[in-house]
Amino acid sequence: MQRNVKLLALSVMILILIGFSPAAAQETTEYGPEKGTLVIVGGGLRDSAIYNRFIDLAGGKENAKLIIVPTAGGNKTRDGEIRVYEEERVIASWIRRGVTNVKMLHTHDPEVADTEEFVKDLREATGVWFDGGRQWNIVDSYMNTLTYEEFHNVLKRGGVIGGSSAGATIQGRYLVRGDTEGSSIVMTDEPEHEWGFGFLRRSAIDQHIDARNRWDNIIPVIEKYPDLLGIGLSENTAIIVQGDSFEVMGNWRVAVHDNSRLYQPWEKPYYVLGPGAIYNMKTRKIERLGNGRPIRGR
Repeated sequence: MQRNVKLLALSVMILILIGFSPAAAQETTEYGPEKGTLVIVGGGLRDSAIYNRFIDLAGGKENAKLIIVPTAGGNKTRDGEIRVYEEERVIASWIRRGVTNVKMLHTHDPEVADTEEFVKDLREATGVWFDGGRQWNIVDSYMNTLTYEEFHNVLKRGGVIGGSSAGATIQGRYLVRGDTEGSSIVMTDEPEHEWGFGFLRRSAIDQHIDARNRWDNIIPVIEKYPDLLGIGLSENTAIIVQGDSFEVMGNWRVAVHDNSRLYQPWEKPYYVLGPGAIYNMKTRKIERLGNGRPIRGR
């Protein structure tokens, strides 16, 4: 008995020395996925480096298994007819970039999206890309279906999810511009279109903030939901999210609406990060400036 007590005490001491604690063992991320990567683009994507980063994260041109989701482009035509997407056209740009295994995934019907047959290819995917359009179309087709679960499972397998414009906003928790009446409405009254897919938790994501002068538009979102981190993305600009940190990549700027920070009365309630900057969403600190220099004292 005394020997067992000594062994137990020794085991506890070893665990303490190696830094183990139950809290540390259960520690999870607060914002980004625990595994996998997000590539979130503010629209107007032309930068080959961002495309190539996404492809590399998915396994490279020869090994990646990509799924392209065009659903944001609309489920119906102007005449009210069901819109039909041609897979060859949807995946063409990815084929030109050298990806050898890429398929389209689309339906207007959430009942179809909730079937095993529909998610068969998605279960093998190493990367999913959401095209632009209207983010509420994506919600209407996939929210709370088997497809929605499998999108999240791509990340759990260590894969990558990316998207531009509407394909960026859908990745946040709050669905900015989710109103079916038009994209000029930042906060919808439609409860079924208020929330996104939450790949980037505790966030609200806006896009096209420079070309469409949307820098201030998500201020009321953060005022109503102060626990959220607001992220505004310029065109041809991305954040690459791993864990609770992201790196800015591309041409222009990212606005960070951080409600925990004190601002002077004459300041806008956000700050701006340039390409190369690294930001920790959990600590709400800039870890590297846009020119690549580390922040002093951190």
